[in-house]
Amino acid sequence: MSFSQVSLIIFTIFLISAGQILFKWASQDIVLTPSGFLPSLFSLKVLLTMTVYGVATLLWFIALKNVPLRLAYPFAAMAFFIVPTLAHFILGESLNWNVYVGAAIIGLGVFVSVMR
Repeated sequence: MSFSQVSLIIFTIFLISAGQILFKWASQDIVLTPSGFLPSLFSLKVLLTMTVYGVATLLWFIALKNVPLRLAYPFAAMAFFIVPTLAHFILGESLNWNVYVGAAIIGLGVFVSVMR
């Protein structure tokens, strides 16, 4: 993989991770009643979240056009580190050491799976 391909994949994973944080943020606007659910899907928070995820999906298509899925997909595991870290700093959620140990193990697995 070229530097630009890896950069695009990593950027896409960061966007997907940001999208997860936005999903949590936007979930505050979702109304779980028959009359409120559909209108709540059109809140600014939900629309922003869907836009970010939509852009990430388009970038993922571009990345996969030239990179085998077996090489690109393991990078998605980075989200297991990025999302809890962002949730801690942006949403104030708790973060334990085991998240980083798990992320290190996942990172090792990603390294092994993409090396030649």
